[in-house]
Order: sequence, then structure tokens, then C-alpha cells
Amino acid sequence: MGFVLSVIIAAGLIYLAALGFLWATQRSHIYRPGIGPLDLINSTVASFMREETIRTSDGLILTAWYAPAKEGQRTIVYIHGNAGTLGDRHGRVLPYLERGFGLLLVGYRGYGGNPGEPTEDGLYEDGRAHLNWLALQGVKNDDVVLYGESLGAAIATQMAIERKVGALVLEAPFASIPLSARDRFPLFAFDILIKDKFANIDKIDRINTPLFIIHGARDRVTPQRFGRMLFDRAREPKSALWPTEAGHNDLAQFGMIEAVLRFLDALPPSASKGG
Repeated sequence: MGFVLSVIIAAGLIYLAALGFLWATQRSHIYRPGIGPLDLINSTVASFMREETIRTSDGLILTAWYAPAKEGQRTIVYIHGNAGTLGDRHGRVLPYLERGFGLLLVGYRGYGGNPGEPTEDGLYEDGRAHLNWLALQGVKNDDVVLYGESLGAAIATQMAIERKVGALVLEAPFASIPLSARDRFPLFAFDILIKDKFANIDKIDRINTPLFIIHGARDRVTPQRFGRMLFDRAREPKSALWPTEAGHNDLAQFGMIEAVLRFLDALPPSASKGG
């Protein structure tokens, strides 16, 4: 009996130590920022975009890249995923720039040489700051398309709740951090211990704007079932593409950009364009 009790105690201590480690390091599993400085001059979008500085309400100065829209086109606010920087996304956004869409590549706190540390509330504040800056450039909410990639889908979803924009595009979104944690760490995921929840699943039905979701069936980072959960709960109008051969980072190879462009082309004219 004493041996069994010792084993139980030892196992319990190991479990608590592992739980404590995951709790202490949880943000390192969510945020994997690339370091700066950002290099616009040598990027493929240098002829389209310019560097801008965005001030947040809590006093941070963030670097963003911006290209004004051509006449009659909307502006895409591109909110990237949890790894790297906005400078890694120039290949992803080039087709939209070539079509004349305006584009604002959002810079996060703690990413790409920006000050601060990323948190859920902090990244929402970064999103608000970029949208406020865009409004000062004369871009109306109706002409804004929020594009969220993976982690960025959570920020885009929150912004779409706060502002009535022209459309919302979600690439490989997750339902919430707690649900993702249970999928990855089923013995250790307790909602009360998770600091940044990014609960898209509790928000998506509050959005009243055209929605497009694309999510690959072979996604091992955020399984496709999470994207389908969001789609099922979302309001109309909504559409989706579920490529059977695509994973998390290769959606562009399976028709993503063409599908997004078809979705954008099918949007009704915005109020500011006289529609």
C-alpha cells in the first residue's frame, strides 16, 4: 500500500509540475513573433506599399505597411497569424495589390521590432488602432474587408463585432484557444487557467457582414472541424471553401486566392460607392 501511495503521490507531483509549466509558458505556445526590422524596400510589394506608423491607445508605436485602394476598390486589412511578421506575408497579399485593392498589413506589438508584448487584449487594441488610422485616411467602414489568417482570424472576428465592415475573410480559423488546447493537451486544458481565450465560437453569430471561410482538410495546426464549427454558427450571408488536400500553410496552392477574389468580386457595392 505504501508503494502504491508513493507512486500516486509522485505521479500527482509530476502532473502538477507539468501543468504549472504549461500555465507559465502558455503564451509562448500561442505567440511566436518574428524579430525586426521589417524590410519593405526589398520585398515584392515595395512598388505598391509604404511604411506607416500606428499609435495605439496605450501609447505603443507600431509599424504597418499600407497601399491605398485604386478607384472603386475596397481596402483589405490583413491580420496575420501567430508566427513571423507582417513582412513574411508580401507573397500572400501581392495578388490583391495587383488587382488594385487597398491593403493594410497590420503590425502587432512584440512582432517585427515593435514594442510591447502580445496578449489577447493587446492584439485587439492593435487592431482597433489600425482601423482608427485607416478611418483617418478617409476609408469608410463599408469599404473595409477584414482578413484574418489563423490567429489573426480571432482579431478580425473581434473587430467585425465592433465595426460594421464590408466583409470578413477567415483563413484556417480556430474556434477558441481552450478548444485548441483540449485538442493538443487533453489532460491539461482547464479554461480557468488559460489567459488568452480568443473565443471565436462565442462571437461569430454576432457578426452581420458577408463572411468567407477557407480551411484545409489536412490542417494539423487548427483542424478543419473548428472552421466548420464557426461556419455552422455564423449568420448568412456566408460561404466557404474546404480544400480536401490543403493543410494549414499551403492553402494558396489549392485555390485560396482565386476563391477570395471571387468572394470579393461578388460583394454588393458599398454605400460609399453609391451602391
